[in-house]
Amino acid sequence: MIVVLAVAAAAMSPPAARITRRSALQTAGAGLLLPPSVSTAAGGVTASPLVLPAIGIGAWSWGDSLFWGYDSKNDGELKELFDYYAAMPDPFFDTAEIYGFGRSEQLLGEFERASGKKVKLASKFAALPWKTTRGDVVKACEASLKRMGRDSMELYQIHFPNAWANADYIDGLGDCVEKGLVQAVGVSNYGADAIQYASEALGKRGIPLTSNQIQYSLLYPFANQNGLKRKCDDLGVKVLAYSPLGLGLLSGKYSKEKLPEGPRAKLAEAFFERDADVATRLVAAVKQVGDKHNGTPSQVAINWCIAKGTVPIPGARNLKQLKENLSALDWKLDADDVAALDAACAGIQPLAKSPFPEKDIRTGLRMFDS
Repeated sequence: MIVVLAVAAAAMSPPAARITRRSALQTAGAGLLLPPSVSTAAGGVTASPLVLPAIGIGAWSWGDSLFWGYDSKNDGELKELFDYYAAMPDPFFDTAEIYGFGRSEQLLGEFERASGKKVKLASKFAALPWKTTRGDVVKACEASLKRMGRDSMELYQIHFPNAWANADYIDGLGDCVEKGLVQAVGVSNYGADAIQYASEALGKRGIPLTSNQIQYSLLYPFANQNGLKRKCDDLGVKVLAYSPLGLGLLSGKYSKEKLPEGPRAKLAEAFFERDADVATRLVAAVKQVGDKHNGTPSQVAINWCIAKGTVPIPGARNLKQLKENLSALDWKLDADDVAALDAACAGIQPLAKSPFPEKDIRTGLRMFDS
């Protein structure tokens, strides 16, 4: 999967009183924690019709056997997870057509129908070399909806930039909105210049750019340094933080002596050995903050993303992981926590070279800059 190669890994109010997870989700669902995105269109500022919750769940591992070792015998655990989350206020799942080659979308659709609960679903268009027209975006959206057993979805995104045809992809997103296939649209793995272009192009049609889903974590904080996060904030484009746990390397489960199995092993080895000083400092800071709030390392990593104004979408493959993720909403980082974590991740370097093209060869538009 192409996104595998790219991944390696404002302060909130003081924690005077712990809040309940349900009340936090309810507040977010009411649009009070996170305001709708806005986009500067030709006729002014248009609010996004989609209100995003404080946290979502990524379903990359649902169906992906190559990277995450998916096995259909564990579908019961995924359904248990889905049913629990679907009963919470404002549940939000993010998937993509290439997650398990459509299997993730199928599972989400099956679980939603079986539960009788309505959830917010987001999926993504794979900008593969043979998909070069706006019509390809519409067809892919329709195929995703068919796999999910739906007539429409809440959010549809371009998964990653291509070396060409990016303008056509943005046109295709607009067409999906106008055809009533999607409520809102976004992009993923787009740089600052590409975000500006997409926002303006959609704005001319009166359509706001709701989100930019990017790799964002204590292990990959580069959007804070290169202006991408600031650009999204300026345009009212909400950042969806994927891999907020750094592919599990921020979960506290792994170390130099205990590496994860499979493709993540090399990334973990690079982190704990190549960047040993940074890794030691970061792991210690995460533990210290977690101990202060009686929280887990995963919750610290998620809360850092929330404190930065993003919507983290950590993955979960069972109910235990889901509950741990959602429990991050029971407490908040204070300003000292955020400063300590910022200092701890300073100097970290990417663990893998990005496969995304930097420029569109037809237009010269800079597409990716992290």
